Amino acid sequence: MRLAQRNHSIEPFYVMDVVRAATQQQAAWETQGKRMIHLSVGEPDFTAPEPVVEAATRALRDGRTGYTLAPGLPALRECVAQHYAQVHGVQIDPARVFITAGASGALTLASLLLFNPGDEVLMPDPSYPCNKNFVAAAGARARMLPAPAQQRFQLTAGEVETAWNANTAGVLLASPSNPTGTSITPDELRCIADAVRARDGVCLVDEIYLGLSYDGAYGHTALAAGDDIITVNSFSKYFQMTGWRLGWLVVPPALVAPLERMAGNLFICASSVAQHAALACFEPDTLAEYERRRAEFQRRRDLIVPGLEALGLRVPVRPDGAFYVYADCSAYSADSWDFCFDVMRDTGVVLVPGKDFGVAEPQRYFRLSYANSIANLQEALSRLQGYLERKAA
Repeated sequence: MRLAQRNHSIEPFYVMDVVRAATQQQAAWETQGKRMIHLSVGEPDFTAPEPVVEAATRALRDGRTGYTLAPGLPALRECVAQHYAQVHGVQIDPARVFITAGASGALTLASLLLFNPGDEVLMPDPSYPCNKNFVAAAGARARMLPAPAQQRFQLTAGEVETAWNANTAGVLLASPSNPTGTSITPDELRCIADAVRARDGVCLVDEIYLGLSYDGAYGHTALAAGDDIITVNSFSKYFQMTGWRLGWLVVPPALVAPLERMAGNLFICASSVAQHAALACFEPDTLAEYERRRAEFQRRRDLIVPGLEALGLRVPVRPDGAFYVYADCSAYSADSWDFCFDVMRDTGVVLVPGKDFGVAEPQRYFRLSYANSIANLQEALSRLQGYLERKAA
């Protein structure tokens, strides 16, 4: 069947190859009474807290299941704006908050709204692979700029200024980042925003892991850098509502009307039940539970990073957010793709090779998600130790 030309611009999502192989191996292992440890997919092992579930149940029972306005429930937009004020000290007009069908819906809308065919959008390499495909779906092209460990795997203002050309429309950043768990310092982010602003470009920042930050120097929203910054966020990571498919955009006032027109046509609205449930995310007891869980993620980070280092799997930049470690396996393998599949077959520990995240030295790195229990992380380290000892023997 004839396909639209844009399909040729969408690159594979290699992590799904890993997931498929792991699923096949798990079936075989279970017959032998063995279990696998999945440290691959970026999904919290916590689910939505009970108040959120109760709010969804009430919405269903009360029949609050119809369409909402395209920008979302006014009460939810107000809650999001208040959260920025209380947590980040940034005042946001609720009219600038737009509830979307997940962060994926937000990035789709933003790309279609902002980028034209032939535009270039600057992004760091490594990056979350789907982000460049949102850009490609709009007919634009992601131009990946090497962002080595010395830069915390993030772009710098100088790099943006040097790379900018007549076709550049803007930048798409992520802070904290998938796959590296690193954030851009507030000062550097302001410098990037200034550089983009001076060139009449768009500064779009993926903040879906904002809230899952563990070091005081980071965890700041890009919105503090100016009202023209566009941010993407989600109820999936910090708020742990992955399958509910709910996110939001914060846009400049001038984009509110065109965004509403586009979203109303393409999506009508985000899930009404998920929106009513999300109101409970901002209740004091629920926020306290999220903070307890954030502390648990930090405890896991503080276990897994030194654990990997002790095995000779170097972590060049200590992650300050999200729940990922980007580790270097070059001391043991010339290609992280082979390393990850060999580890999975031998130990049952599932990791993601760097191939998914860019072309700047992907063979050196693999991503580990520590969205798993302390017991499973300890067991994974033990299995990795055994594997590396056998490999060295």
